[in-house]
Amino acid sequence: MNDKQKLEKLKKDLSRLESDIDEKREDIQKKDEEIQNLEDKVEDYHSQLLRLHADFDNYKKRSEKEIKEYVKYANEGLILKIIEAYEDLERALKADKSHDLKEGLEMIHKKLKTILEGEGLCEIETSGEKFDPYKHEALMVEDNKDYDEGIVIEELGKGYTLDSKVIKYSKVKVCKKK
Repeated sequence: MNDKQKLEKLKKDLSRLESDIDEKREDIQKKDEEIQNLEDKVEDYHSQLLRLHADFDNYKKRSEKEIKEYVKYANEGLILKIIEAYEDLERALKADKSHDLKEGLEMIHKKLKTILEGEGLCEIETSGEKFDPYKHEALMVEDNKDYDEGIVIEELGKGYTLDSKVIKYSKVKVCKKK
């Protein structure tokens, strides 16, 4: 091969290499565009995530505030009912005669009991009942011939349920045979 042929061959190789380089540049440009598109999508997703996070935080704060307000004023109706009995008690205390005072206190007791029962409060029965640890708190035990084992002998403190939930256990003395 002479120099001219070598030169021609080198020109062809160079032309082919330049063509390959151009193809590679186009491929790189396409990949750069794909990368840019993906980066844009990632940025969009990130922005959406930040907005969702902020919205959730705002929702959470708003919900907590609403719950606090609800809890704060949840007993308003009950308190309004009790205020009437409270005012009756105030009037009874201002009465001069002891008969009027006793009568007034009985009226207030009855009114408060009616209000509380209307709200779902019930006294837990104890006398003569079998001891139930889910309703009663045994403060004392006593061997008593008049009662069977595990029967409540005496109520030392009243217990209450609100609907079906025990909110205050009855304090009782229970029969325990030796």
